[in-house]
Amino acid sequence: MKKIFSILLIVLGLYFSLAQNSEVLADSYYKKGDFKKALVIYENLNKEKPYSYKYIYKLVDTHQQLEQFDEAENILAQRLAKRRNPTLLVELGYNFQLKDSLDRANILYEEAIAHVDENPNYIYSIAKKFEDHSLLEQAISVYDKGKLLTPDKNYSIQLARIYGDQGNIEKMFENYMDYIAYRPNYLNNIKRAVSDFISENKSNESNTYLRRLLLKRIQQEPSPYWYELLSWLYVQEKAYNKSFIQEKALYKRNPESLDRIIELAVTALEDNDDDTSKDIFNYILETTQDASTALTAHQYILEIDTQNASEKELKRIDESYNALFDEFGKSELTLPLQLAYGEFLAFHKKDTESATAFLRKSMKLNISEFQEAKVKLLLADILVLQERFNEALIFYSQIQMSLKNSTISQEARFKVAKTSYYKGDFDWAESQLKILKSSTSQLIANDALDLKLLISDNKYEDSLQTALKHYAKADLFAFQNKTDGAIALLDRILEEHKGESIIDQTLFQQAKLFEKKKQYDKAVANYLQIITDYREDILADDAHYYLAELYNTHLAKPEEAKQLYEKIIFDFEDSIYFIEARKKFRMLRGDSIN
Repeated sequence: MKKIFSILLIVLGLYFSLAQNSEVLADSYYKKGDFKKALVIYENLNKEKPYSYKYIYKLVDTHQQLEQFDEAENILAQRLAKRRNPTLLVELGYNFQLKDSLDRANILYEEAIAHVDENPNYIYSIAKKFEDHSLLEQAISVYDKGKLLTPDKNYSIQLARIYGDQGNIEKMFENYMDYIAYRPNYLNNIKRAVSDFISENKSNESNTYLRRLLLKRIQQEPSPYWYELLSWLYVQEKAYNKSFIQEKALYKRNPESLDRIIELAVTALEDNDDDTSKDIFNYILETTQDASTALTAHQYILEIDTQNASEKELKRIDESYNALFDEFGKSELTLPLQLAYGEFLAFHKKDTESATAFLRKSMKLNISEFQEAKVKLLLADILVLQERFNEALIFYSQIQMSLKNSTISQEARFKVAKTSYYKGDFDWAESQLKILKSSTSQLIANDALDLKLLISDNKYEDSLQTALKHYAKADLFAFQNKTDGAIALLDRILEEHKGESIIDQTLFQQAKLFEKKKQYDKAVANYLQIITDYREDILADDAHYYLAELYNTHLAKPEEAKQLYEKIIFDFEDSIYFIEARKKFRMLRGDSIN
């Protein structure tokens, strides 16, 4: 008996395997448009499993693809004669619709919808079948009936999706709101779902709909998730001060964690809204009882104040750092603040000797190997600032050896390459950059690739590599905040090396330095020259995008910006700026959705 049973199992296994393989083959034919071959297999599968709806639907669909509507009708009619299954009624109705018999189709649709009154269990399957055939109004009718017949269930997510497909944005938002109220833990999923309909433009119709609905919900029922979603909307619009108001309201209701408020402050800072960021960090200082959080807030405030600070202000900031060290001490806890102070002394006060002495004391503290590497990395950067390249290379190499394969080790390797490049040792720099092209850090990998291409494209231009050496020196000047010196060196390349391959890169680098000095007209001239003379080269899309950004954000020329964003969309489809350009183009055009 056991032997017979085993044989039966093997036979059944083979049978199901063959059936599965047949279905895969039929599906493959269908996808390729070879409907006749698919039809033969589906017919056999339907004969083998005559009670399976799965193969009936595939068989009917294939007949419809072949415009064999009568054959499809016969299959459905025979099955419906046995049982009036409402999803089959929808299918038969759709078959009549394909034959332009709309009256007969609508009668069957109404019959299918009426089944919901008798058996609400059919709600999802009937509505889904209507959706499959883009019969969205009928699907809405089924779900609306479902709301009345089964009040314990929620169909808002399905309705929201349908209204979105119809372009009825306001109804879509209303249903998403209903679903959040039903399942608040789905809030992040809903954010992702509505993000395609929201833009940075607060006057966008979709933004206005959502904002109005949220404010109404807050008045009716001030639940935390409405504040959170409104805060999220303001962040999309870059209205960080308004988002901050919502986050404060949320925190007062649940004062457990300041993480969301800290995240908002950092987001505002990264988007150059320094004033709002500073206001938020000051609020964090007033609110927190945690020393680590307070130190983080102090550090960010000091770093914001440091930007464009005068000599007198730099002195006050120096005093503030030291007052914090007096209050919190110098230990593992304050190491991030110590690193910030070291960078402040070297790069802003230009006091590299004091910075180096201070950081060497930090290295003597009881800190981890990783923290020690962070200190060494900054010390090496300061040595590069002083053009003490060989000493810097020692520190970078020590980090590579002590923390192999870590992100900070890869960063140190990149800085070895960059330092060698500054020195004019292009071969060694290139060998290090080749390794970093596959770095686990995408940012390091991208930077490594850019620098490698710069070197490999230009090191053979002349035997003395004069232009590349000037360019590397200009890069070093930029790192040292000697912006005028960097611009002057790049000018020299433009004058003395006309026609060489490095010219477009020089124009681009110089344009970015002009932007740093807010000499926007000069930056525009450089970008336009790249667009005109180097339209086929690798920096063409960069020049279009950065020029568009200048027009859009600094020069109040939205029409010129729109034309450049559009150019990226149509002429540079593979550009890394494509998605951002499309988004900003649509916003400037005044589209209602993103």
